[in-house]
Amino acid sequence: MNIMVFDVPASSGGALSILRDFYNEVKIESNKSIKWFFVLSTPELEETKNIKIFRFPWIKKSWIHRLYFDYFVAPKLIKKYNIDKTLSFQNVVVPHTEVPQILYVHQPLPFVDYKFSFKENKIFWIYQNIIGKLIKKSIKKAKKVIVQTSWMKKACMGQIGIDSKKIKVISPKINLNIIRYFNPSKTNMGTFFFPAGAESYKNHKIIVESCKKLKKQAMNDYNVIFTLKGNENDSIATLYEEVKELDLPIKFVGGLPREDVFELYTKSILIFPSYIETFGLPMLEARLHKTIILASNCPFSNEILEGYENAYFFNPFNSRELMNLMEKAIMNNIEYKECDEDIGSMSGNGWAGLLNELY
Repeated sequence: MNIMVFDVPASSGGALSILRDFYNEVKIESNKSIKWFFVLSTPELEETKNIKIFRFPWIKKSWIHRLYFDYFVAPKLIKKYNIDKTLSFQNVVVPHTEVPQILYVHQPLPFVDYKFSFKENKIFWIYQNIIGKLIKKSIKKAKKVIVQTSWMKKACMGQIGIDSKKIKVISPKINLNIIRYFNPSKTNMGTFFFPAGAESYKNHKIIVESCKKLKKQAMNDYNVIFTLKGNENDSIATLYEEVKELDLPIKFVGGLPREDVFELYTKSILIFPSYIETFGLPMLEARLHKTIILASNCPFSNEILEGYENAYFFNPFNSRELMNLMEKAIMNNIEYKECDEDIGSMSGNGWAGLLNELY
C-alpha cells in the first residue's frame, strides 16, 4: 500500500512537533509492506527504505504559491506515485482526486463560539469565515476525520451534520517521565505559570488585568511567569510595557525547554486563560504533575480537567474571577487535594491509533 502524508504548513511550533512525532511513529512501524510519502515545505526529515520525503519550500512564498500547489501539484503527486490513501494534517483534503482521504482536523477557530471581527483580527476572521468553509467542505468529503477531543467531534457533527461514525477522537499521546509532583508550599502557592505563545486568544491580558487588581489591594507577594519575550507582537509589547510601568510581578522569560516547563509544574500553579484551543496540552501535563490549575471555563478545558479535584474554573473574560482565585492561592486558602492520576488512561493512544485508522 502507498500512503501519502500532506503537511506543507508545518515549519515550526506545535505543527512541526505533530509532524515529527507522527514521522517517528511511522519510522519505527513494523509494517514494512507500506510505502510512505511525506509531502512537506521546509522541514528536513530523513528518508528510509520505505519513507520518501518531498520538500517544496517555495510553498511558503505566498498564498498564491500554496493554492497552486494544492490544486495542481498535489493531485499530480497522488496520481504519479499510485497512492492508495492520503493523510492530511492540513485541515483540508487534496482537491481533484478520488483517492480515499483521512483528514486530521486540529484548527478550532471555525468551530468555537467566540467570533472575531475583521477589525479585531483579520487573520482569525479569515480562518473563521473563509478558510473555515473550506475546512467544513473537506470534512464532508473526507472518508474519515480525526480530531483530538470530544468537544471538537460534537462541534463538527453539530455544525456540519456528519455521521458520528465518520469522525473519531484520537487524543495526543503524552510521554512523560515524571520525577517530581507539585508541592503546595507557600512559595509555590504564590507562583503562577502560563506556558503559551503570543496569539491574542491565549489571553495573557486577563492575567495582567488580574495582577493590576491585586496591586490595588496591596498584594505583591507573588510571581507570574510568561514564556514570552515581550516583543512577539504589538499586543504583547503593549502588555510588556504596562507590566514594567506598573511594576507588576510578572516575568517574561521567553521560550523554555520542555524539561524546564515540567519542573515549573512542580513549583507553581498553572493559569490557563486561553478561550480557543483544540486540546490545551499544558493542562493535561500539569494535571499529570498533580498541579493546581486555574483554567478558563470552556469546553476543551472542562473535558481535559473533568474529575480533577485541583482544577478551578473562571470566566476567561472576567479578570475579577481570576483575581479572586489567585488571591485565594496566595493567601493559602485553596485546599490542595492529594490525588492519584492514572497517566496511562489519560495519555491517549496517539499516533498508534491513527496508524490503525489508516490501515
